[in-house]
Amino acid sequence: MSTAMYELAAAGSDVLNVIAAFVGGLFIAGALIWAVRLGMKAMDQELPHPRPEEQPKLPESGPIREVRELREPDEVPVPPDGRERLMPYQLHHSASKRGKDQHRKRWLPGSSGSFGSGGLGHT
Repeated sequence: MSTAMYELAAAGSDVLNVIAAFVGGLFIAGALIWAVRLGMKAMDQELPHPRPEEQPKLPESGPIREVRELREPDEVPVPPDGRERLMPYQLHHSASKRGKDQHRKRWLPGSSGSFGSGGLGHT
């Protein structure tokens, strides 16, 4: 085999690699175009986006402020003897109610800071 044959074999391999890369690129481009068209079809079937006038607006009184309050558990009432048990629709909507004492308990200096702090605890 002469050197010319080796050069032709090497050149032929390069041409095949270029053709394979081009065909692979065409396949990937076609797959991407198909995916975009499929996504556009799916978006056409969805409900339309709300118009600007349909968007939520702030109330006339302005933004709603945060309310801080201490809550305490609202016990389930016990029916008197001889009555049927309470049904869920007869209970309150919330499991807690506003506490009578709204004074927030603060940390006292000299008392324990947190669990496992190594202090003397509540003195």
